[in-house]
Amino acid sequence: MTTLRLSNQPRPLGKSGLTVSPLAWGMWRLAGDDIAPVCALIDAALEAGITLFDTADIYGADVPAGFGSAEELFGRALAEQRALRDRMVIATKGGIRPGIPYNSSADYLAGALDDSLRRLGVDVIDLYQVHRRDFLTHPQEVAAALTRMVETGKVRALGVSNHSVRELEALQSFLAQPLASTQPEFSPLRAAPLFDGVLDQAMRLDLAVLAWSPLGGGRLADPSHPAARLLAEQGAEVGVDAATAALSWVMAHPARVIPIIGSQNPARVRAAADAHKVEWTRARWYAVLEAGTGEKLP
Repeated sequence: MTTLRLSNQPRPLGKSGLTVSPLAWGMWRLAGDDIAPVCALIDAALEAGITLFDTADIYGADVPAGFGSAEELFGRALAEQRALRDRMVIATKGGIRPGIPYNSSADYLAGALDDSLRRLGVDVIDLYQVHRRDFLTHPQEVAAALTRMVETGKVRALGVSNHSVRELEALQSFLAQPLASTQPEFSPLRAAPLFDGVLDQAMRLDLAVLAWSPLGGGRLADPSHPAARLLAEQGAEVGVDAATAALSWVMAHPARVIPIIGSQNPARVRAAADAHKVEWTRARWYAVLEAGTGEKLP
């Protein structure tokens, strides 16, 4: 029986010239004031072979430290271990602001980038993504702002998050530099990218796909969910748990999707390194899809 085998080798970040790991570590839950746990998480990610570190200026807006606090916390940890910067591809995002809620005007993005650089304590951001579409800013203005980021040497590669196929194409039409990435929510519980063209577009344009919430907000680790039970069974064959098998399910797609791990537990981050060990038959992969969506495929 033919199986889908996963690679744990680094791969290109789109057409950017950057190379990244098949897994990423994300910071939407990063909070607190103690640097030691953050350093432990960074070390665990690097031990797991992760080189892509994903954050955003909005991360932390829902905790007392407030807007920008996740970037600042990560930046403080980097300041403790400056040599680690060269082992990382750092991605951040801008364009969401509580109470607005979206602003991708040229002036706003320029200021947001400078603020992110300051909080992170770095000279350049490897991947800068527009976090969500701002309907009140023409994509030509957004493209001009992004182009200036690259021209000034503050950003290496550009991408988008939570953009539809047409929104990405509209932005790309005004950019000379190819976008490197798209970041949708994708898991067996959120399978829209399979059907709305996002993954097909990524393959056509050679975009890296960074999947946020690949565990469905933790629901795919809950044994009461039908999809989680199937994932647990699949993972047990190679000695991994349902959460790690869920990462492998995402990675099995030919778009070579990079799941973003949001765990704040170093052991869980290390465990993710075994995702590539899971092998899928088509029948089992599609069974998880049907269990996750609750719908039979035609």
